[in-house]
Amino acid sequence: MLRFYTAGESHGQALLAFVSGLPAQLPVDIDFMNHELHRRQLGYGRGGRQKIEKDRAEIFAGVRHGKTIGAPIALRIENRDWSNWEKALPVEDSPEFAGNEKKLTAPRPGHADLAGSQKFNFHDARYILERASARETAARVAAGAFAKLLLRELGAEIASHTIQVGHVRIARPAAWDEIVGVCKDLDSPLRCVDPATQEKMKAEVDAVLKAGDTVGGVFEIVAHNIPVGLGSHAQWDEKLDGKLAQAVMSIQAVKGVEIGAGITAAGSHGSEVQDEISYDKSAKKFRRSSNRAGGLEGGITNGEDVVVRGYLKPISTLRRALGTADMITKEPVQAAYERSDWCVVPAAGVAGEAMVALVLADAFLQKFGGDSLAETRRNFDNYVRQIEEF
Repeated sequence: MLRFYTAGESHGQALLAFVSGLPAQLPVDIDFMNHELHRRQLGYGRGGRQKIEKDRAEIFAGVRHGKTIGAPIALRIENRDWSNWEKALPVEDSPEFAGNEKKLTAPRPGHADLAGSQKFNFHDARYILERASARETAARVAAGAFAKLLLRELGAEIASHTIQVGHVRIARPAAWDEIVGVCKDLDSPLRCVDPATQEKMKAEVDAVLKAGDTVGGVFEIVAHNIPVGLGSHAQWDEKLDGKLAQAVMSIQAVKGVEIGAGITAAGSHGSEVQDEISYDKSAKKFRRSSNRAGGLEGGITNGEDVVVRGYLKPISTLRRALGTADMITKEPVQAAYERSDWCVVPAAGVAGEAMVALVLADAFLQKFGGDSLAETRRNFDNYVRQIEEF
């Protein structure tokens, strides 16, 4: 089983990620991992934090001579902004730091500030927002890079693109080659495959910045060349679509997840949404006339592209302050403002890629096992032959 978890606060010393369960002898491309971290920082509508941080991961366990060794992997991403916060958020309790606290007693609507403060009995939301921050996704992206490296060894790829920003939505489906192309284009402001639509999206971002507001949107993650048979129909918690939905929903500000054409299908008749099946004798392969199911049927991958969409609410930190109540005085006040972005849809897509990669890599390992990459690949290749001979 592939497992990962993260630690660290937004303005703490560093973010940490721990990954266990990967087979030994998996080649580790550190440049690729840092490239993924760089992609997460890009996008039109990002705030000043991205000018401070230059995210790079340092691996300090589980990788030797460029390959995994079958042991847990530990990595660290430095927070450069820590130098501005070390007196406000010290680990030790010392009189010399008194008066430097940057307390937040005016909880921001839409954040975890108030609910978290009540849960943990703090009259200061600083301790909540530091961990609830989307800065944490940098650690997820680093962990997800390992999952992508494993999937790549088994022929699978994952990419994302933006299909909606605010009121602007692309009116056509995107081809796999288009999605890959726009992911490689680091100058693409919003990672939308249609240039004309992207310009309209940029105008939407400009409008909310001018108004002191924020804007959400929808990102689409596509997993390509995924084999038939990952996941299971047998138990509720073995269904792969459920695992994918939970993984993407866990990303900060995501409030909805769609598999395939799920939302459209809910307002359609059955005859309009099913993917009819045929058999290609020359390719010795079953095919579907469409992919409205998003590559999953009954919680099991069916060989088509796995398509997952995340619906991202507008960032809750507004330059135009909202009303709230102070946690100490209980009096009405204006919500605190913390430096933030105003559009993060492309960045959320990169975090979504990481989460989908981690879930799919775990599904691969649960099905094919293997203590070494050679054993995993051998099991996988035998299964591929079984499917070809079905």
